[in-house]
Amino acid sequence: MAPCRVCPRECGVDRLKGEIGNCRAGSKVKVSSYHQHFGEEPPLVGRFGSGTIFLTHCNLHCVYCQNYEISQLGMGGETDLEEIARMMLRLQDLGCHNINFVTPTPWVPQLVEALSIAQQGGLSLPLVYNCGGYESIETLRLLDGIVDIYMPDIKYADNENAAKYSAVDDYWDVVRPALKEMHRQVGDLIIDKGIAKRGLLIRHLVLPDDIAGSKQCFEFIKSQLSENTVVNVMAQYYPTFKANQHPRINRRIKTHEYRTALEYLEKMGLDAGFRQTIDTIFRHIVPEWTDDLKDTAER
Repeated sequence: MAPCRVCPRECGVDRLKGEIGNCRAGSKVKVSSYHQHFGEEPPLVGRFGSGTIFLTHCNLHCVYCQNYEISQLGMGGETDLEEIARMMLRLQDLGCHNINFVTPTPWVPQLVEALSIAQQGGLSLPLVYNCGGYESIETLRLLDGIVDIYMPDIKYADNENAAKYSAVDDYWDVVRPALKEMHRQVGDLIIDKGIAKRGLLIRHLVLPDDIAGSKQCFEFIKSQLSENTVVNVMAQYYPTFKANQHPRINRRIKTHEYRTALEYLEKMGLDAGFRQTIDTIFRHIVPEWTDDLKDTAER
């Protein structure tokens, strides 16, 4: 953090002396909230939820961010590392299946230290690194053996749209080697009795007018990672924050746009990983799960 090179922006500020760079994160971690989260992907949620800790600030500045109060406005409170460790242990005591750090990128050094404290206190849950995909290879390599489940976004398939809508001009150049490094470390998603234990789970948010470049993203995943990669293709985009300043994204996505993205996924055979995940989860979590119910859920 001094000079800061935690993320690919490498601002070079001295955060230990209170200087603040592009992400606006200082030296002391700011936490927005923590709780049992039941709105994450099913293999993280299981029966008892994902133990989610929402961290403030982000090294991306998406004009449509649905959590902009936290990521862009920094709404949260400064929290010492011992308290973050206690949060993890409380979530474990509640029965959560994992510890899920949301937007950990600016805070990696502090979180690793807090994790060490929690492990000394008996923490044994898998660690989820829930990020935007714009990650430093140097930092990721330092996390090898620490993170159990990587859950990055793959937001864009070109730098131009990333620059316009997330204020970063090399996203596509950075996200590809970052995802390769994540996959090298943890491999394909491993699920035991319906619960994710280790591996890579990628999120892709479909944007209006194919701004996300879904087909190119999926082509990269299949050719450079694994055809068994679990990809969650998300349809929940809605215009918020500063999206009204950008006409192309100032609307919800249309049904045919989402269906087209799913068709790309299926044509490339990447839907198999998600289908197998659904089957495994519900055969353990819902005992009365039947093939008819499974087919309905997949549709």
